[in-house]
Amino acid sequence: MWGLYGADSAAKCFSGHDLVVTGLAVSPVFHQLCTGSRDNCVCTWDIETGVCLHRAFISRNLVTHLCWVPGEPYIIQTSEDKTIRLWDTRSLQVAHACPPQQHIQTACDVSPDGRYCLSGSHGFGGEGGEATLWDLRHLRGRVREFWGHSQTTASCIFLPQGLTSFPIVATSSHDGTVKVWSQQTGACVSTAYLDGAGPLVSLAACGKATLLCASTNSGIHLLSVHSANGLGLQQVTTF
Repeated sequence: MWGLYGADSAAKCFSGHDLVVTGLAVSPVFHQLCTGSRDNCVCTWDIETGVCLHRAFISRNLVTHLCWVPGEPYIIQTSEDKTIRLWDTRSLQVAHACPPQQHIQTACDVSPDGRYCLSGSHGFGGEGGEATLWDLRHLRGRVREFWGHSQTTASCIFLPQGLTSFPIVATSSHDGTVKVWSQQTGACVSTAYLDGAGPLVSLAACGKATLLCASTNSGIHLLSVHSANGLGLQQVTTF
């Protein structure tokens, strides 16, 4: 953990995984950090003390992403074993798990109201690469799928409300595109192709009308989301 201002060294180190850490999520409400790793373990930590509160091992659970459910003691986790798990962090037990999917699950996000979850899937050559919308109250059944990427969907996020009259989500992919979708219908409403960027590995909303997209070849891309004459994506700059 790093201080943002005036510190040259780490403020705190959370040491306990045996292999690379591949997922991390923080809950300001519960003052806890949750981490996941390729060592098949998920851990929760006290942010103030750095003490490991719980450690859970599941065979073949190679963690790909973690996301805290807003205001709740639950974590959503995706894995290379093609499973999405909902963890209760109070005891670090699996509260629910969806049936294994056809492809590796690469990423996840939870809606601000804590009702829905998004997951992304591995894909190649037009097979797989979908994003899936889940109802967290009934995690075993899909609500909707978003098809259109030709390769792995590496990141998927819910976008802030207010841009459109309907809720929207965004995805980025190894095929070099960022797509915005209608959460209600699954239709793709806008696509941006970042030429020369290579695989796009992560997305983050920055305010209501701005996206940050990380690429493997050309740094971080700043995109604006505009709704004049239909929803659109436009690259502003790269850094």
